[in-house]
Amino acid sequence: MGRLEGKVIVLSAAAQGIGRAAAIAFAKEGAKVIALDINESQLKKLEQEHQGIQTRILDVTKKEQIESLVKETEKIDVLFNIAGFVHHGTILDCDEKDWDFTMNLNVRSMYLMIRAFLPKMLAQKSGNIINMSSVVSSIKGAVNRCVYGTSKAAVIGLTKSVAADFVEQGIRCNCICPGTVDTPSLRERIQAQPDPTQALKDFMIRQKMGRLCSAEEVAHLCVYLASDESAYVTGTEHVIDGGWTL
Repeated sequence: MGRLEGKVIVLSAAAQGIGRAAAIAFAKEGAKVIALDINESQLKKLEQEHQGIQTRILDVTKKEQIESLVKETEKIDVLFNIAGFVHHGTILDCDEKDWDFTMNLNVRSMYLMIRAFLPKMLAQKSGNIINMSSVVSSIKGAVNRCVYGTSKAAVIGLTKSVAADFVEQGIRCNCICPGTVDTPSLRERIQAQPDPTQALKDFMIRQKMGRLCSAEEVAHLCVYLASDESAYVTGTEHVIDGGWTL
């Protein structure tokens, strides 16, 4: 019997990267997974290749779409908010449009998802919320990550606030703070740089273990936080960065 047998898990940004790895890991542990994303083709592939995963096209910045999903979801044990965007640049490179887009996707979407699903969890007298943050946040500053780091610091603040407010009502809320994870979005960002080869070297230089983290390694931590093994854990940042913050 899997560690997540019988649990219903809703997660965003499930089409690729950490979200995809987490959805697969959850399903392998016996959970019923509702995987959300805006990438229809990748979602279909995920559902076809893995049992226990249902997919739904959903934009987590759209309140109406979220509320519609909540109405159709009878039970939820775990809500995992992953959707996010990495803007490259200092505060001087970040115009208001970049700022608003990043804060909307990285923070407001989590606010909308939690606010919509929390009443259902409270009615059940149990619920587990996991938010994707980053070591680049209130934990650590990084070059050319101004609005990204700001948004991920806000995610940590949101996590602790929800945890503190609802701990006595059976709700847990934690966040995951990865370092550099080898995902399709990272590879896209590397390719977008003027010198992709140097950009990859720069990422590797800061990794004290000499390699990038895999999405599957983060997924192992996701399974732990989604399971009853972490029943006494709430309001905490879980760093998985290969020693970058040492």
